[in-house]
Amino acid sequence: MARNLGGFLVLLLAFSICQAASVFEPISDSHRSAALELFKAADGSFGSLEETYQVLRIFDILGTEKKPDKSTKSCQSVLENLESSSSPLKDLFIALKVNDILKCTADEGTFEGIASRLKAIANDASSLPDIYYSIGSLTLLKEQASKTDVLLGDADGIFQSIKALSQSDGRWRYSSNNPEPSTYAAGLALEALAGVVSLALPEIDQSRIDTVKNDILKLFDSVEKYDDGTFYFDEKTVGPSEQQGPLLTTASVVRGLTAFAAVTSERIKLSEDKILGLAKFFLGIGIPGHGKDFFNQIDALACLESNRVSVPLILSLPATVLSLTKKDQLKVRVNTVLGSVAPPLTVKLVRAGKSSKDASIIESKELKFDSKSGVHTLDAFPKSVDIVVNDQDAEEVYATRSQTHVQIYVTGIIKVDNAEIAVLDSDLGSIETQKKLDLAGNDVVLLSANHLQKLRLSFQLTSPLGHAFKPHQAFLKLRHESKVEHVFVVGNAGKKFEIVLDFLGLVEKFFYLSGRYDIQLTVGDAIMENSFVRHVGHVELDLPEAPEKAARPPPQPVDPYSKYGPKKEITHIFRSPEKRPAKELSLSFLSLTFLPFIGLLVGLLHLGVNLKNFPTSAVPATYAILFHVAIAAVLLLYALFWLKLDLFTTLKTLGLLGAFLMFVGHRILSHLASTSSKLKSA
Repeated sequence: MARNLGGFLVLLLAFSICQAASVFEPISDSHRSAALELFKAADGSFGSLEETYQVLRIFDILGTEKKPDKSTKSCQSVLENLESSSSPLKDLFIALKVNDILKCTADEGTFEGIASRLKAIANDASSLPDIYYSIGSLTLLKEQASKTDVLLGDADGIFQSIKALSQSDGRWRYSSNNPEPSTYAAGLALEALAGVVSLALPEIDQSRIDTVKNDILKLFDSVEKYDDGTFYFDEKTVGPSEQQGPLLTTASVVRGLTAFAAVTSERIKLSEDKILGLAKFFLGIGIPGHGKDFFNQIDALACLESNRVSVPLILSLPATVLSLTKKDQLKVRVNTVLGSVAPPLTVKLVRAGKSSKDASIIESKELKFDSKSGVHTLDAFPKSVDIVVNDQDAEEVYATRSQTHVQIYVTGIIKVDNAEIAVLDSDLGSIETQKKLDLAGNDVVLLSANHLQKLRLSFQLTSPLGHAFKPHQAFLKLRHESKVEHVFVVGNAGKKFEIVLDFLGLVEKFFYLSGRYDIQLTVGDAIMENSFVRHVGHVELDLPEAPEKAARPPPQPVDPYSKYGPKKEITHIFRSPEKRPAKELSLSFLSLTFLPFIGLLVGLLHLGVNLKNFPTSAVPATYAILFHVAIAAVLLLYALFWLKLDLFTTLKTLGLLGAFLMFVGHRILSHLASTSSKLKSA
């Protein structure tokens, strides 16, 4: 039926290398871009010497060209730590690690002095960190100064002092005075033991190495697991000075495991699923945003990339959505955790079925390998696949018996045939109007019907393989011109989809609304490449009048954002101006307004106004002149207000003039009053 197109595939991966589902991708250019963006050097340094080492190690593993030269601040700091006899042991260890990458120039005599100091510390040390840093530094000196004697004469004693700190569950203590065991310390101890084995002048007895291998197996018995098959280590107890998380703890164990496996002659027989789970744990982190987490992820994956226990390889599918119409091929890519090309492998389909529980359709089909693209390809794509990848000729040892399920969606273009729409008589079922539909085009049809008729829409859907196809969505929508919508599900029988609308039984649902209805057909599915929402046409419905108690159409939802849209334009009609008097009457009234002023002048002449009392002294005369000027300015302001000024401007100006007028008026009136009193007293 419909889902035979493909829907999704369940890939059961059971192959003889470490596998990973499609959600676990190997390290890619995204990590390289993130590293260049996250770590930016200042004068060749990325912060402290330890931070500089972490960044340099990341760039070295990822193969980026961004690396400081020997004249930068980093090399200067390295040489200062190497030449100083009082450098802390950890700083000396980090300096040698940075020097291993940058190859800073140092005297041979400096290395000899460092080696003597480190040997003495290793022989006398009682704490695990001191032994770890001293042995680790000697191991680095062995590679950087070939002429310097770094071999341990009492390697067996140092080996025993480290082993004395181990616990029965595979964890280690930091010192004999610290009874609390630590998983993180186990990683440090394994690295230190690996260094002791590589520096031992008389070789370490094989029985002691076998004992450490048993400790490793016990340590991995306590590894924790997620439901998706991811394995990780975490501290069971956390002391006051120990705050390592799962990432740091797991990275420490991986470094210790791979370092110890590199110096042993026999392979450590660990569960391959656990090695796979550790790789999935680091890959599942994605791209960390913190520099220290970034370093631990990349460094641990680099250790897993080239270890002697089992090398994890990542199986991924470049595409999980494949088109039958385009004849896409199922492609499988196999890479290392750092994205390198995997060794030659044979990839086979174990079983092909609709799901892992159904009967097999294809069994044991080998995929073709393209050496240029490094992709394994299945030519004839099945509906559901189980895949196996068998290692035949590779010299490395890979983990086996790992399984996962991957969903693959198969899509295609669905063929739409025999689409037609018709208006039928309700009683006889005879066709009154019938029209063909081109659902791939833009043509629309115009129909008319009444409540005694029916509307029928039918079409056929066929998959690219000729099977009947049933989509997830097949709806017919009728939308009235008042925006009232009605949606109907289109049913099917085999390949044919058909819906018949009896308008007589739908009049109440249509709220007795006559008029024009838009017809819209929706057919869609996630695996249907040509899903569509098609405007078919219009139908004019003639329905009877609604009874008094008939249901009314529901109110249409209001768009909450409509209140922010443009508002309707407001048109305002002003009141018609009242009829004004004639021009002659207005001018006559204006002339009458001058009569009071004329009367004032006549009154002044009648009173005999004169300037006999005008002050003669300079200061009083000045105040008198300013007083009259201020009065004239107020009168002028009244005239300007009448002609052009607004009320607020006039009041503001009048306030200033009024204050000035009060001041000069008070002064001149005081002078006149003083003069009058002197005349009376005389």
